[in-house]
Amino acid sequence: MSAETPLWVTSRAGWWPMAGTVLSAVGSRASAVARERGRLLVGCAFAALTLVGCLLVSRHLTRTSWPLQRAHVGLVVLAGGLYFASFILRALGWQKLFPARARPDRARCLAACGAAAASGAVLPFRLDYLVKIGTLRRLGGVRLTLEAIALSIVTLGLVDAVAILPLSISATATSSASFRPPLILVVLFGVGACGVLAAGPRLSRLPYLRRHARLHRAAGRLERRSASTRRSAIAAGCFLLGCWTARALGSAVLLAALGVAFSPTLALVVLCLGAAASLLPITSGGGIVNVGMTASILLALGIGKDQAINFGLASGLLLCGTALLAALVGVALSLTLSLRAQTLAPADA
Repeated sequence: MSAETPLWVTSRAGWWPMAGTVLSAVGSRASAVARERGRLLVGCAFAALTLVGCLLVSRHLTRTSWPLQRAHVGLVVLAGGLYFASFILRALGWQKLFPARARPDRARCLAACGAAAASGAVLPFRLDYLVKIGTLRRLGGVRLTLEAIALSIVTLGLVDAVAILPLSISATATSSASFRPPLILVVLFGVGACGVLAAGPRLSRLPYLRRHARLHRAAGRLERRSASTRRSAIAAGCFLLGCWTARALGSAVLLAALGVAFSPTLALVVLCLGAAASLLPITSGGGIVNVGMTASILLALGIGKDQAINFGLASGLLLCGTALLAALVGVALSLTLSLRAQTLAPADA
């Protein structure tokens, strides 16, 4: 550039690269937002199609066009409240399994649990875990790494298996011989999870784990966590036991709302057999499979076809609905807390 070149020319030459950088950043941000909205719309559309399919199945196989058409409204509301309470208790239990120095608040845990349960109705291969991790990280306010969140979910699964152990033992003792093999599987899984948690500080010393580097590293992380979270794990187990108890009571109330005699034992057997089915994460959608599994169990227990199918669909709809409500409540509360923190920050400064 010569000395005679006007100043506006040099300014313009320096402006165009900066403008290109800004436009590129804006374009990439817009593309990311568009992709996020596209995934959300696809998920909502798939969930809506699943709901319509369930209603069409109900209308084809039963004499009602809606699973709750002849149900007692007050009992249905009570069952929904118990299902919603189970998600709150589950979120409280999961929160206890995070390190105390960087523990997310209850609202974010509730939003993540609700979003994962709602998406688990259609997502295969336990991909709802990814939804749980993504929801917790996107809400912000969490100073945890991805590995720490994943480890808390693994610990939650172990504590969850231990928490349902008393219910599965009761269901095994009160059920018929034909249902005992899968129930015994749930009991054995709970006993194994209890052994893993109890042997946490000594897992890395096992010869088998020492021969495998990845398993040895995972055992070392669990060992470091178990030494500091034993009391928190006990508190989490109490919350999760309350979660499963509330869900069993909700199922018993829903059975009564559909005309089946109030039977906590029957609801307990159905709940534990559903847990046995969830041990094999190879389904095309957790909620969809649970609907068919629940109806099949009730038919095998001698319940009428209409009542069995309607209960399977109604319980699935209530669980998905209350999970979505829990996610919305958690997101609203977390956003409110974030806005309040941003408002108080300038005042404190």
